[in-house]
Amino acid sequence: MAARCDLLLTNALVLTMDERFTIHQPGALAVSGDSIVAVGPEAATLEAAERIDCGGNVVMPGLVNAHTHVAMSLLRGLADDLRLDVWLMGYMMPVEREFVTPEFVRLGTALGCAEMIRSGVTCFADMYYFEESVAEATAAAGLRALCGQTVLRFPAPDATSYEDALARARDFIERWRDHPLIVPAPAPHAPYTCTPEILRDCAELATEFNVPLHTHLAETLLEVEDSRRANGMPVVPYVKKQGLFGAKVLAAHCVHVDEGEIRALKNAGAGVAHNPTSNLKLGAGVAPVPKMLELGVDVGIGTDGAASNNDQDMFEETRLAALLAKGIGGDPTAVPAREALAMATRIGARALHLDHLAGSLEAGKRADLLVLDVTPLHNVPAFHRDPAGIYAQIVYASKATDVIHVMCNGRWLMRDRALLTVDETALRVAARDQARRIDTFLGSREVSVLQKLVAVGGAVEQESFEVQVKARVPSEAQVLNVIASDELTVIRGSRYHQFDTYWSFDDPDQGRLRFREDEFLDQQGRVTGARARLTLTGRTHEERFGHVVLFRSRYLAPAAHSARFYREYFRPAAEHVVEKERHRWLVAYRGVEFYVHLDRLMAPPADGYFVEVKSRTWSRRDARDKAAVIAQLLALFGARPDDTITDGYADFAHPPSARATGAVSPKRPGGN
Repeated sequence: MAARCDLLLTNALVLTMDERFTIHQPGALAVSGDSIVAVGPEAATLEAAERIDCGGNVVMPGLVNAHTHVAMSLLRGLADDLRLDVWLMGYMMPVEREFVTPEFVRLGTALGCAEMIRSGVTCFADMYYFEESVAEATAAAGLRALCGQTVLRFPAPDATSYEDALARARDFIERWRDHPLIVPAPAPHAPYTCTPEILRDCAELATEFNVPLHTHLAETLLEVEDSRRANGMPVVPYVKKQGLFGAKVLAAHCVHVDEGEIRALKNAGAGVAHNPTSNLKLGAGVAPVPKMLELGVDVGIGTDGAASNNDQDMFEETRLAALLAKGIGGDPTAVPAREALAMATRIGARALHLDHLAGSLEAGKRADLLVLDVTPLHNVPAFHRDPAGIYAQIVYASKATDVIHVMCNGRWLMRDRALLTVDETALRVAARDQARRIDTFLGSREVSVLQKLVAVGGAVEQESFEVQVKARVPSEAQVLNVIASDELTVIRGSRYHQFDTYWSFDDPDQGRLRFREDEFLDQQGRVTGARARLTLTGRTHEERFGHVVLFRSRYLAPAAHSARFYREYFRPAAEHVVEKERHRWLVAYRGVEFYVHLDRLMAPPADGYFVEVKSRTWSRRDARDKAAVIAQLLALFGARPDDTITDGYADFAHPPSARATGAVSPKRPGGN
């Protein structure tokens, strides 16, 4: 009596994607329960409860998406054509803080799973918040996944502290480690968002439960340069020093690594997830995949999240992985189609440390497979003199829409292009509703420059009123002599080297935004420290008291990012830069406290020195009284009324004709 199986696929071109790249044509594949029991001629001899004639179509392993943030399918198209830091900190993180809940994550995961099933993905590696909700939705959809619970040093939507995140990861692993579809894992987000302690603790947690560890490594050149400055070494040696490679690591991106670092990844048994579209779209670069493969690193292919890709189409990603390697290296033989498809299947599963379960069609492995039609117009004709030609057909010409059936763990997830485990219509409706809510949230943040400043900078909306005057003075000595005299009392003093970037906008009512970098100087002019701040000022003054002006609408925010970040986030119409050396004193004169600034403009260069006197105020009467005292103090410094300057330094340094054309001053040397 012939052996039996539950399902027999016949009349197929079977691409096993095993180590020998075995092809069976015509071929058969037998499934019992959740596993493959036979592949090839011997499978055709089995009795089956169900037989399916594949009509000559391709049966191959389900694709392995080696890196994604599946719940971010709900953030697809939210903010595009931005640098990674602006995209992440200006848009993604604020939206995540506001909206990411277990319900949001379940919905986004279901949406992403539906898309991946349609494109033939049966296994993926994820990293996000509320990862248990990712696991629940993934298991319900019937897909296999390495689910990484994010751990980082900042408060996150699902954890107020690193300790909370690590505890959540431990609990998640303990409760899901025996699941047939879900492999739980800790996911320290990246070296620049984690401390050495976090990296070590996550590695120890992964080792304790013998599960993989999912992280981002060396995604951008800036990340590598920052690591060199802060740690004295690039990213890969740094995480190795922290013991990260004691675990089974899946490292996403690895764009900026040299040959020594690639060897370190190989020696550690780390898998790499190559994300060509996301890396290109965010301007991160292209990973040295041919060298990685040459040195024996397991390199899978990932889509990254739909917020930075913007899809989960592994056919598109595999094609791009092959083409990029050729174009960047100038070698058309680099990463041939067969190897690219192996990266998307068997090698990808090995990068996830799940190759004992998935990635190839072999007896004993789980029944994770797809059936692909290679006869559409875009794939006709086909040549058969070279059996390996089928790999080129799939990689260079096939599309996700060519997938007919998808099975994972012995369960059909899609038959005849109809999804069986998720409700597409309901997902579309729910996703559109989420998009409307997020649009409303972001729209309320971005009505004005002030609201964007509060949103991204954590600005305290401290409106202040100041009376102030600025004037040329005959000499530096004149001011210093008065400061040293008994005419006034110096409460404290300091000295700075200041770099001011002023941004103006098409709508003058938005005011002017100043990004200031202060270098603190000692008595010998040596730099002893630095800080950066943002200040938004109203476009006009309130009132004049002679040559003294009453200003209002001044909002302050710490500047945690570079000038380049804010330039791209606020998108000003014009920019001007002023560099100066400043002596600053807080003085008491006639019972009133004033700030006195003695400035020397360095760029654009200006002759002589300028003195600025200012004081906070709270009423028109107080402002008028202080203005009278300021006028007297100004006279002590040797400034005449005709010497006063009505505009700020940015206006003074750049004539109106230049400002009107949006002319931009040279930036600070070495600045960003």
